[in-house]
Amino acid sequence: MKKAYENIHPISKLGTVALVAIISLIVVLIIAAVAAIPIFGSQTFTDLISSSVQFNADNINLLKYLQITQSVGLFVIPSIVLALLFGGKIGTYLKLNRKPLGLSILLSVIIVLSASPLINLIGIWNMNMSLPNWMSSIEEWMRTSEDSAKELTELFVKADNINGLLFNIFMIGLIPAIGEEFLFRGIIQRIFGEWTKNKHVAIWITAILFSALHLQFYGFLPRVLLGAMFGYLLIWSGNLWLPVIAHFANNTTAVIAYYLYNKDIIQMDPDSIGTNSEYGIAAIVSLVFIVVLFRLYHLIENRKKLEV
Repeated sequence: MKKAYENIHPISKLGTVALVAIISLIVVLIIAAVAAIPIFGSQTFTDLISSSVQFNADNINLLKYLQITQSVGLFVIPSIVLALLFGGKIGTYLKLNRKPLGLSILLSVIIVLSASPLINLIGIWNMNMSLPNWMSSIEEWMRTSEDSAKELTELFVKADNINGLLFNIFMIGLIPAIGEEFLFRGIIQRIFGEWTKNKHVAIWITAILFSALHLQFYGFLPRVLLGAMFGYLLIWSGNLWLPVIAHFANNTTAVIAYYLYNKDIIQMDPDSIGTNSEYGIAAIVSLVFIVVLFRLYHLIENRKKLEV
C-alpha cells in the first residue's frame, strides 16, 4: 500500500485525506450513536444522525460525548490510517519516534503561552472586521455561526468541580492536540511540503486550512497564527510531539483560566489579556518574546541535528 502511494500526485493524496476523514467520521458517528442509546436514551440515535441535538445546558453531557467522538472520528483515526497508507509505519511517518528535548518542550510551551496577548489582540481586530454592504447576508450568517460557536464553547468550558475540569482538559486539551496536530501538521503539512517544495508555504497553507475548518470566521486570523507557530515547531525540530505539546498547553491553559475566572478566583477575563488599551504594550512584548524564543528554539534544534 505504501508503494502504491509513493508516486501519486499530492492532489490525489489530499483527496485521499478527505475521503478517509469523511468515511471515518461517518463510521465513528454511527457507532457512537448506537453506543449512546443505553446511556442517553433511544432518541439519541436519531438526534445524532440527523444533527438535531440542541445546544443547551440540558444536553451538555451528550454534546461533550458528541464532541469527543467527532474529534476521534475526524482527526485521530484518519491520521493513523493515512500514516499507514502513505508511510507504512505510523511513528516514522508522523515523526513521533523520537523523544523531544526537555528544553525544546519548555520553549514550545513558553512560546505558545507568550503569544496569548498578541493572539487576543489580533482576535479583537478580526472581530471588528466588516464586509461590504453587498455581502451583508454573508456577514450575518458568519456572525450567527460565530455566536453559536461561542455559546457552545462557553457550555463546554463551564465546570463545577475538579472532575469536570479534568474532563474538559481531556476533551478540549488532549484529544484536539493529538488529533488536529496528527492530521494537519503530521499529514496535510507534509503533503503540501512535497507539493510546493517550500516549507514556509506548506506551513501557512496548512495553518489557513486548520483555521478554516473550525468555521469560526471572527477567530480566523489568530487561529492561523497559532497554526503557523505549530507548523514551525515541527519543521525546525522534525518532531511532531512538540506541536502536540504546545497545542495541548494552549488549550489547557485556556480551560484552566476560564475555570478560575468562572469561580471568581481570578478577576480578569482571559480573552481580555492584551486587548485593552492599557495592555496594548503586552501584545508588543508578546511579539518580541515570540521572535526571540523561536530563534532560540531554532538554534537548539539545529545544534541537536548536527550532534546526531
